Amino acid sequence: MTNLASMIDLRSDVKSQPTAAMRKAMAEAAVGDDAAGEDPTVAELERRAAEITGKEAAVFVTSGTQGNLVSLLSLTRPGEEMIADEKAHLMHYEGGGCTRIAGLLPRLLPCRQGCLEPAEVADAISQGSTVRGRTGVVVMEDTHNLAGGVAVSPERLRAVAEVAWDAGVRVHLDGARIFNAAVALERPVPDFARWCDTITFCFSKSLGAPAGSVVCGKTEVIQRARVYRRMLGGAMRQAGHLAAAALIALDTMVDRLADDHRRARQIAETLVNLPGVEIDLTLVQTNMVYFRLCRGDISPEQFCEAMRQRGILVSGTEPRRGHFRLVTYHNINDVAVQKVCKALEETLGGAAC
Repeated sequence: MTNLASMIDLRSDVKSQPTAAMRKAMAEAAVGDDAAGEDPTVAELERRAAEITGKEAAVFVTSGTQGNLVSLLSLTRPGEEMIADEKAHLMHYEGGGCTRIAGLLPRLLPCRQGCLEPAEVADAISQGSTVRGRTGVVVMEDTHNLAGGVAVSPERLRAVAEVAWDAGVRVHLDGARIFNAAVALERPVPDFARWCDTITFCFSKSLGAPAGSVVCGKTEVIQRARVYRRMLGGAMRQAGHLAAAALIALDTMVDRLADDHRRARQIAETLVNLPGVEIDLTLVQTNMVYFRLCRGDISPEQFCEAMRQRGILVSGTEPRRGHFRLVTYHNINDVAVQKVCKALEETLGGAAC
């Protein structure tokens, strides 16, 4: 069995480990019954999250998936349509909650460099009829995972949001990695968050905390979100232990995201020089490196095993087609990146067939 603790794990930034400061804060946190609104550490985290995003209020939830679903439930009614792009995380990795639980009909549009196009959104919006539900929400994602981890600018979010709002449609932003976008584009988080009615972001990915996400929005929307959080089993008790780590993440892990981006770029620039590798360097903007392995002499499975033998864990997004994603985070330091680049050169340096 692979000893995961000894491996360089590039499969996702959800593999990140909490820092010593986070562990200490968790052990010493002042806690209470959060389901009853009595946990002081959770209350402080929610206050900070609302302040950081420029929203009125926030609610701590167990995960990004729960945060997205709570947001949809709070903004829409069953039977309405949801406009999202065809590569949206909530369509590929969230168990179909938007349809099965929120009762929304997805209307999927092309993903154009990580974002919807305003004109296409305008054409897709429905005011409702006897044969079609009205559009209840438009969903965007930043950074956009399946588009390569690209950072979507506030200007692009604004263009879509204005089309939606003009038609009376709410906007939700899946901002699981919004701090990566803010650091990459050197823009404050409120510049992004102002162009949505609700925004979620995660503490357990690049920020390195062990668990938790947050939903931010207007006070009345967050009050509804608390109701749906309980309905979904997310009203926790002494959740301050988790919130304490999230507070440390906000204080210590945001500015250093630029290091993750630099290290991802270093890996990408190694890959681009290897035979049989297809990679678009323009998409390597944050901590993700997407590439395709087009080799006749090494299968995707053989590539994963060869890297594992060299102490590195990788996984494919579409392994049968040779599509891979490598993700950096705070546990992947400069020494680790050097080992990764060397392993890639040793594994793929031969002539492609």
